[in-house]
Amino acid sequence: MNEARDSVFVVKDLQKTYNGGKIVALDHVDLTIDKGEVVVIIGPSGSGKSTLLRSLNLMEFPTGGQIFFDGEQVLDRHVDVNRYRQKVGMVFQHFNLFNQLTVLKNMTLAPQKVLKKSKEEAEARAMQLLERVGLADRAGAYPAQLSGGQKQRVAIVRALCMDPEVMLFDEPTSALDPEMVGEVLDVMKELAGTGMTMVVVTHEMGFAREVGDRVVFMADGQILEQGTPREVFEHPKNERLSQFLAKIL
Repeated sequence: MNEARDSVFVVKDLQKTYNGGKIVALDHVDLTIDKGEVVVIIGPSGSGKSTLLRSLNLMEFPTGGQIFFDGEQVLDRHVDVNRYRQKVGMVFQHFNLFNQLTVLKNMTLAPQKVLKKSKEEAEARAMQLLERVGLADRAGAYPAQLSGGQKQRVAIVRALCMDPEVMLFDEPTSALDPEMVGEVLDVMKELAGTGMTMVVVTHEMGFAREVGDRVVFMADGQILEQGTPREVFEHPKNERLSQFLAKIL
């Protein structure tokens, strides 16, 4: 079964439960994400935001429902998960860099092994991306020699080395010291400006307002409201969203 191809993701009736159904992380979620769209997911802790994001990357396997990517159902057991993840890059809270490898090696490992790029080709692309985020001079450094903000910028461009169609960000600034948050958000803003399709789980409401095309509010495993940043932040319709915004804005 295929879905319309103008949408990158079409999520239908997605469910995720644990402990034999006693804990409900995703409760019949429907969501469509279009090509080139920046979708920002907000909501209280434990609302299912990260579970939804990890489901899109097949790091969590849903209990029920469907996920279509470029028109193809990806929860089919015949799907090559590794090939799929080449198209769907993911950036985590805690960088997930290989500490024993230099920045350049961190960035070129997967393109060489998975995409079968030559060492020269992979390094040229990596240096181009490091230049873009102001870290070309750190190519030979090890993760332990970098600040948190630098590590996260490397994590972002490492994902971009795989030339993904979509980038998923799971609270990419939550583990950073406040003064480092801006440098990571600047890279994400620039990436959004290139037309990259992005799905971002974040507590950074300024980023959601400024960069998001659409803001999705989740609570209790459900999407309770979504709309433009202006609609969601200035004219919330859902009472739970109003309460959430009152606490954080």
